[in-house]
Amino acid sequence: MTSAPKTGAPKTGAPKTGTPRAGTLRTGAARTSVSRADVPGTGTPGTGTPGTGTPGAGIARTDAPGTGTPGTSPSGTGTRSGGTLKAGERRRAARTPAQADEAAPSPGFAPLPTERLVLRALETRDADALHRLINDWEVTRTLAVVPFPYPRELADDWIASTQRQLDAGEAWHLAITGHEGQQEVLVGVVGLTLDRASRTGRLGYWVGRRFWGHGVATEAAGRLVRWALANLDMDRVTAAVATDNPASAAVLRRIGFRQTGEGTGHSVARGADHPVWLFEAERDDIFGPPEAPPADPQTGKAVDASAGKPLLLVAACALIDIDGRILLARRPEGKKMAGLWEFPGGKVDPGETPEAALIRELKEELGIDVTAACLAPFAFASHAYEKFHLLMPLYLCRRWKGTPTPREAQTLAWVRPQKLAEYEMPPADKPLIPLLRDFL
Repeated sequence: MTSAPKTGAPKTGAPKTGTPRAGTLRTGAARTSVSRADVPGTGTPGTGTPGTGTPGAGIARTDAPGTGTPGTSPSGTGTRSGGTLKAGERRRAARTPAQADEAAPSPGFAPLPTERLVLRALETRDADALHRLINDWEVTRTLAVVPFPYPRELADDWIASTQRQLDAGEAWHLAITGHEGQQEVLVGVVGLTLDRASRTGRLGYWVGRRFWGHGVATEAAGRLVRWALANLDMDRVTAAVATDNPASAAVLRRIGFRQTGEGTGHSVARGADHPVWLFEAERDDIFGPPEAPPADPQTGKAVDASAGKPLLLVAACALIDIDGRILLARRPEGKKMAGLWEFPGGKVDPGETPEAALIRELKEELGIDVTAACLAPFAFASHAYEKFHLLMPLYLCRRWKGTPTPREAQTLAWVRPQKLAEYEMPPADKPLIPLLRDFL
């Protein structure tokens, strides 16, 4: 299956404000059934991290990163999951025990728009359309625990279960929807199940046969994977595809997955075991690895690759509140290393001092005013990435003007020193954690 729409494929449409609307999706064919999911629908990501739950920014007053819990989704393997999200209904993101006292309420799962589609929570009203799409041998034969024929009442039961998993932060099963004219149309389901212990998500998806051939699976699964890595406490996504379903394998490769081996899966619809290809993707596979600066930060001149790795100077700040907590910011979707937590700050421009860079960056990122007199040099990190070497002085700051507010779609969390290690951070930041913990 190719991701480029064929003639007559869905037209592009910009999402409107409010509930996002996808571009027009005309009847065609989109061959997609994938990986480890279970029932007609698949696990999809919601948030389980402090202050998240929507693709936008948020502030989380917590001492431990929020997480979702393991579950499964109907798309290629896993267990049945589902749930109904009624109009206007809101849920609270799952919280770990450490967050229970301090985590701020999280808003309900917000639909994820793509260029032509919208991924949203499944609703009771989707049952008839879901049954019509999934009760098709060409779809169910490539899935793991989906029976054929598929009973109509099973659609109701599965959709009801998805909300329970969404509420528990175990799995996120999302309807893939498009529009035919002014009417919303269910196209398929994409899902992600989270295993907290291994920080791994399992991806699954399927698309109704009449929508095959328009790149729906690539667009929907890619959006979900990017969102999940940026918003959930996970580092890796896995998937398994039947070897007689090369179209789904092509979908995963286009998104950025790597094939890691082969295995054996079981299909309820086929009533037999069958060979599968195993895939996985990590943060760098999806967002790309950290890149070297195009120019020398100090001179502004182009970097000479033959001279060795360029040096990138970045200034960072540990903002400390009156309770002794440190502010961390989570890199948003679309940035390198999205989903990792870091100290606020940024690159030092040519001719700029680290203090001046921090004053500028803290204003741009958080909307707060800091003076150089309030920035105390504390430590520095020196880390060799593949294409550049990072030097990062860390400053402490206890006084600033204004309230730190996310201005770049990042999520914020106030964290006690002894809890810092529970937040996954870039490798350059990690050595600074014990220094801060011992000092504070």
